[in-house]
Amino acid sequence: MAEKQQEGSNVEEGSSRAAGKVVCVTGASGYIASWIVKLLLDRGYTVHGTVRDTADPDKTWHLRALDGANDRLQLFNANLLEEGSFDAAIDGCECVFHAASPVFFTIKDPKAELLEAAVSGTLNVLRSCKKASVKRVVITSSMAAVTFNGKPRTPDVIVDETWFSVPELCEKHQGHLLHTLILPMDG
Repeated sequence: MAEKQQEGSNVEEGSSRAAGKVVCVTGASGYIASWIVKLLLDRGYTVHGTVRDTADPDKTWHLRALDGANDRLQLFNANLLEEGSFDAAIDGCECVFHAASPVFFTIKDPKAELLEAAVSGTLNVLRSCKKASVKRVVITSSMAAVTFNGKPRTPDVIVDETWFSVPELCEKHQGHLLHTLILPMDG
């Protein structure tokens, strides 16, 4: 019982520290990003979430249904490939969680459609952060960024910050999306 009370007080403490603080989550309708939005709302933050189309209920209903969303979630239209489209969402935020990434299911040119789009989109978000004097940026990735490195993945292996996919192995396995995830770390 005491453990429960202490846990509850930590949440309340976190909520009071977060009160009035505004953060942005790019790609808010995505799986990882929507969990980030939920966690931030639960902790009392005001969240600016970016999506490609705020009017598409299929992409936003799960966000609008979150506890605290009515009062502390504002959704903004933004497109990774349009410079400046993140400016309004990021303005006034002290932290940005960048989880947006281009997603295409049929591609003809992986380098142009995935790699260059992901890098360009991240740079667009970072330029918006710079304009708004954001204090902290968190760039999310995927486990795919560490999958193709030639190292064994057995239960006793610990994956840490030294694990990165090797671009040549990604290309060999036609892992263009994986290559997208590791290129910004390399370059």
